[in-house]
Amino acid sequence: MTSLLAALAAGRERVERCELKDRMVWIKRYRRQGPRLWLRTQAFVARICGLPVLLPSPLLDIEGMIEREVRQIATFSAAGFMTPEVVYRGPKVLVLSHLGLPVSKHMGPLRNSDAAAHDQLLVRCAAELGRLHRAGLCHGRPHPRDFIIDNGEFGFLDFEEVPASVMPLATAQARDLWLLFLQVASRAVQPETPAAAFAAWRRAAPAEASRALTEIMPLFIRFLPLARFVLRFRKGNDIIRFIAATDYLAGATRSHS
Repeated sequence: MTSLLAALAAGRERVERCELKDRMVWIKRYRRQGPRLWLRTQAFVARICGLPVLLPSPLLDIEGMIEREVRQIATFSAAGFMTPEVVYRGPKVLVLSHLGLPVSKHMGPLRNSDAAAHDQLLVRCAAELGRLHRAGLCHGRPHPRDFIIDNGEFGFLDFEEVPASVMPLATAQARDLWLLFLQVASRAVQPETPAAAFAAWRRAAPAEASRALTEIMPLFIRFLPLARFVLRFRKGNDIIRFIAATDYLAGATRSHS
């Protein structure tokens, strides 16, 4: 406990690993969010235009952000999903137990050595997200770095977004899938991987989420010409990921409608 207190006092990183005498923990510091004008504008436009999928999660103070993450951890854990244990909670900090390597860390060394194993991890991310959705939950910002594999068991981290609090659950789940495909469609090595990942999600996810995905895709498709135009003048990973994910899901939802 002495080493933890010392790390809490001395550390400055937002997320920091700390080796205790008997285990490893992660210190997560919360800071007041920066300028909120963009988020408030985004929320206003989403409401005026009737586009709930664009709504950001509610803006909270530090205490509210911590409470939201603790509550989400408890909800996911109660539903049977592996999540970190809250070791300590302070006014501006959470100390969480260590679970295992993020999926992104497993993927790194496989990309050039074993493309099939690399892409199978992306497929599993989609399958596990579908299983999460079937349980009536959504992650909010699914990414391989926020998914954990420990001795074969899959787990979830970083519950800072709760989109189902501002939009229908099925819409939030559909947005989850689109956000995950920003990674799947751009990081897959093998051309058949996006189709395998989409099929894995659909097998597990509720029908309502699949229908919601079909309903929200036209919104994202509308921005494809602009994204392609911008890409001609400014190369950026975010734009490339947006185009790859939206292109694939546009075709996939049309073929399954």
